[in-house]
Amino acid sequence: MEIERAVAADAGEILTLQRAAYVSEAQLYGDPFIAPLVESAEQVRKAIETATVLKATESGRIVGAVRGQPAGTACLVGRLVVAPDRQGAGIGTALLTALHEQVPEATAFDLFTGHLSEGNLRLYRRLGYKETHRERMDDHLTLVHMRR
Repeated sequence: MEIERAVAADAGEILTLQRAAYVSEAQLYGDPFIAPLVESAEQVRKAIETATVLKATESGRIVGAVRGQPAGTACLVGRLVVAPDRQGAGIGTALLTALHEQVPEATAFDLFTGHLSEGNLRLYRRLGYKETHRERMDDHLTLVHMRR
């Protein structure tokens, strides 16, 4: 597996991967309109151009991606995705570790995930993220905010 910066031409494949990866989240929360599923290819392309977007590839296939957006002295981590058939193989860990290395000027890394997303919460805790607060969005979703 190789991890490198994504380029604008990767936007379509990253969007397809993102949609495949977030279907289980949409089902978990009973909401087919979560942001990662309704984002456009143009929005992904813009993120690639304005943020640090890393991709993980295996045999020419993008199997994972993550975004890091500067926010003051912190880096906002978003859209960590791994292909459903490759989850559990360390790709998410490798992507987050690489993002931490790619943005050495960040004094903290902030992210959020849904309260029912136990796999995500386990991964983030294992990588040193600590819960900072919870934000109730509606009856079925509470966001867990974390910082490393």
